[in-house]
Amino acid sequence: MNRDELIFYAVKYRGDYNKVLCAIHNQEKMIVKYNVNAITILDEDYPECLKDLKYPPFVLFYKGNKNLLKENMVAVVGSRLPCEYAIRATTILVDKLKVNHVIVSGLAKGIDGVAHRASIDARTIGILGCGIDYVYPKENIDLFDEMSSNHLILSEYPSKELPYPNHFPFRNRIIAALVNDVYVMQSSLKSGTLITVNEALSINRNVYALPYDIFSKEGEGTNMLIQEGANMILLKDIRDNKLQL
Repeated sequence: MNRDELIFYAVKYRGDYNKVLCAIHNQEKMIVKYNVNAITILDEDYPECLKDLKYPPFVLFYKGNKNLLKENMVAVVGSRLPCEYAIRATTILVDKLKVNHVIVSGLAKGIDGVAHRASIDARTIGILGCGIDYVYPKENIDLFDEMSSNHLILSEYPSKELPYPNHFPFRNRIIAALVNDVYVMQSSLKSGTLITVNEALSINRNVYALPYDIFSKEGEGTNMLIQEGANMILLKDIRDNKLQL
C-alpha cells in the first residue's frame, strides 16, 4: 500500500473510515491517481499526535498552510448557540492564547466561528465535518475563504461530500488529538462538545472549562466537567497567563 492508493480509497469511499479500512485490507486495485492536496498516514508530515487515536485518519485533505500542524496548537470549542457570556469569554481567551498557539476549532456556527474570527489575525486551523470543498455553514464563507488561503482547513472527506450528522462526532476526535489542551467555552449536558472532551480525556489531553452560574442552563455541561475534575478557566488566570499546565 502507498499514499496514492490511500488517497484513491478515501476519494472512492468519500472518506468513510470503515470502507477505506476494508479497501486497505482487501488490497483493492487503484484505478486512477488523484492529484489533490492531502496528507496521508504514510507521509513524514503526518502529525504524530493523531496516532494516539484509536482510529487515526488515513487521509486528511487540506487547503492552506499545512506547516501550521508543526506549531503548538490548542482547541477552543463550544455550543453552536452561544450566550453573550461565552462569546465574550472566548474572545478574551483566544486573544491571549493566539500569541503563542495556533487556535484549532471546527469551523461550525457559534463558539467555533468566534474562536476562528478572534484568531484570524494570527494562526488558526479548522477541522471540517464535510468535504474539503464544501462550505458549511454558509454564514462562515468569509472564514472559509480566508482560512483556505492564509491559514489551514482539514477534512477526512473529499470534494463536496455533504455535512452528514454522523460526520461531526467522528470529526471531533481529530480536534482533540491535534492539541494538548482543549478549552470548553459552553456546553449543555448533551452537547456534541462533550464528545470532543471524552476523546481528549481518552488520549490524556488537558481539559479546561468555563464556569457558569449554577442556575444557567447554557453552562450545565461545563460546570459538570469542572465538578468531574476539569481545569476551571478564570479571568485572572487568562490575564496572568497561567492557563497552560
